[in-house]
Order: sequence, then C-alpha cells, then structure tokens
Amino acid sequence: MARRLHLPDGTAAADGFRLRITPEDAGWTYSQLRVLDLAPGASRTLDTGDFETIVLPLSGGCRVEVDGTAFDLRGRPDVFSRVTDFAYAPRGARLTVTSAGGGRFALPAARCERRLAPAYGPAESVPVEIRGAGPATRQVNNFASPEGFPCDRLVAVEVLTPGGNWSSYPPHKHDEQRTGEAVLEEVYYFEIGGPGPHGFGYQRVYEHGAAPVDAPVGAPVDVLAEVRQGDAVLVPRGYHGPSMAAPGHPMYYLNVLAGPDPQRTMACCDDPDHHWVRASWDGRAPDPRLPMCDAGGPR
Repeated sequence: MARRLHLPDGTAAADGFRLRITPEDAGWTYSQLRVLDLAPGASRTLDTGDFETIVLPLSGGCRVEVDGTAFDLRGRPDVFSRVTDFAYAPRGARLTVTSAGGGRFALPAARCERRLAPAYGPAESVPVEIRGAGPATRQVNNFASPEGFPCDRLVAVEVLTPGGNWSSYPPHKHDEQRTGEAVLEEVYYFEIGGPGPHGFGYQRVYEHGAAPVDAPVGAPVDVLAEVRQGDAVLVPRGYHGPSMAAPGHPMYYLNVLAGPDPQRTMACCDDPDHHWVRASWDGRAPDPRLPMCDAGGPR
C-alpha cells in the first residue's frame, strides 16, 4: 500500500472540506486536520466523535456552537496579520461553525479518551515565542501547545517564518518512545504570503534511507516538497525540517500532533548531523522582522 505525503492544495478535498486528513486517510491513529471554507452566511455542523477538535480561524471570523454553548471568534484577515482566538470542542460533541462574513477555518483534532469542557481561547492568552536566531529565526504561536492550552491529546501550534529564513531547523524527529523523545503523528499545513498568487517554499522530511514521495507504508521516507498556498505534508515518522521560506514570501504552517503517550508533549530528537546548529545561535540576534504579529495585529 502507498500513501501520498505531500498533498497539494485541492488534492485531499473530501466531504465538503477543502482539506481532509483523517487517521484513515493518513494511515495512522491519532492526528486529524480538516480545513473548511465557508461562504458569507454559511454554516457547517458536524459531530466530533472520538476526537477533540479546535476551530481555528485562518481568515475571517465565526460563531462556534458546541452542544448549545456559543463562542464568537473575532478571527483575523489572514494568518500573517494577527494571532487569533479559537474555540475548543470535546469528543462526543455537536459542533456548528457559522460565518457571517465568510472565511477559512482549520479544524485540528486528535483522537482522545477524556471528555473536557467546551472552551474559548482568547488571542491575548496565546504564548508567542521567538525561536532561533539570524536566518533561522521564526515565530511560534503556541495556542494549543502542552503549556498553552489544556487538551487531552491534541497539540497544535502555528509557525511564521519570514521570507528567506529556515524553520523546523535543525531537523528533528519524534517517532520513538524513549527519554527525551515521544511518538507523535504530525501534519504540516501551509499558507504562503508575499505579492502575487505564486509564492512557494520547501519542506524536507526524511529518514536515513531513501524512498519515493509516494512511499509504501513502512518504507524509509524521503520527501523534498515544493509547498504552496493550501498544501499539506504528512510526517508519519522521520526527521522533518528544514521548512524553507523563499525570499519575499513569508511562510505560515500549522502543526498538528498527537500520539499514544497520555502525557501531552512535543519531545523530539535532533538529527545528530545537524544538532550543532543550535549552539551557533549563541550570541546572535533574532531576525528583527519578528514577531510579525501578536493579538493586537501586525507589528
């Protein structure tokens, strides 16, 4: 059996979603991501089943109703303009998303066991981290990191990388259960900024072996994908990074992670060939273009 690891925009549309990546689609167990486009005044109702789900505005605002509890999300014009608020829906819930002005909404989710309460995540409470230095500087919006927001299994963060910079660097992996590393299934969902509709970047995923992009399940992973607006990349295992933003085209990606460990974690292991890069940041200033934005808007 083979599966695609790079999913260009539109190639994984299903069930009325612009992007649908279920565990069954990906060939794994826990992580799920769907992206929903809504026309002005439109709504979508769905059952969360055994998944906890976050409604994260990518563009536009919306009202989210979870079992009769309503949350009004201000949202944002686009992913580069503002850190957004969001809503959390537990497993076993009826979820409705309605957008008066229309927009695009990500629904990161994870198969889980505990049923938590519906909740609102204010933009002002999202921890914003500047990571790296020099041309490896990026902004991480830790809206659903283990420390950023209480979920059962789901971990999700946004990363903003200025044009010309590298992120997810040094390459790292999380596919073994051991001290300092956890098993996590991961999705990268990309949006690209800058002038015109043809911006792009690159994403690397690999093991120390080789296989085609459409790899048989279990074969060594070797992906170098040119990613554009709306693309996604699956990381079932192996080292991932760098994520490379072309000059003039800032890169956004949403990371969705979940795994078998009941303790939420982002524990990972660097590729030993590139771990030295971290020490090279000592004494170097971060890219002055960051942060790109915060809860108040562009910086």
